[in-house]
Amino acid sequence: TDTDRGLMVPVLRDADKKSIVDMAEEIRDLSTRAKDNKMEIHELRGSTFTITNYGSIGGLFGIPIINYPESAILGLGRIVKKPIVKDDRIVIAHVLPLSLSYDHRIIDGASGARFLNKLSELLADPEILLLKS
Repeated sequence: TDTDRGLMVPVLRDADKKSIVDMAEEIRDLSTRAKDNKMEIHELRGSTFTITNYGSIGGLFGIPIINYPESAILGLGRIVKKPIVKDDRIVIAHVLPLSLSYDHRIIDGASGARFLNKLSELLADPEILLLKS
């Protein structure tokens, strides 16, 4: 969360057990409390994976850096319209640049690529995410 006092990274715990709607609500709460300087120190510790959204402030691309002892960090750029090829035709589509940095002692390159491919597939059809939650 970008605050007047600098970056604060609240931890969303047990994300694997929450629906996408529940996570969105909790992220909204954590972000609001971070901006209002109402976070407790334990809410900023113990993360394993970070998502950073430099697209929200206009950034297209970035190289996110892993904060030890986390396993990985996913960077989201700004969504832009670009020409793409779909069904052998050039069409305008919304494109979301993604960057994934990970600790090779924990995650190998093939697993990282599979994760990004699956994430891209889910983001291309967000209704799937809602159905799975």
